[in-house]
Amino acid sequence: MPVVLRVDGLKFFFYSNEGNPLEPVHVHVRRAGCEAKIWLQPEIQIARNEGFDAKALKKILELVQQHQEALKEAWYEYFA
Repeated sequence: MPVVLRVDGLKFFFYSNEGNPLEPVHVHVRRAGCEAKIWLQPEIQIARNEGFDAKALKKILELVQQHQEALKEAWYEYFA
């Protein structure tokens, strides 16, 4: 489970086994028992949310937008 970013207590990571075939580019975000899955393309959007409230999701989406290129680069480096 490579962690690619930590911000404000949020951990952004990939699961090592994302299925066969590989799922589209995305990142998982976890904090305090909550977890979300965010698609990075074709556009940033929430794929799944377990426990984050609307305010936290808004912050997560803002952070993903800010770090989108680095997150995608980390995905392609890891899964290439």
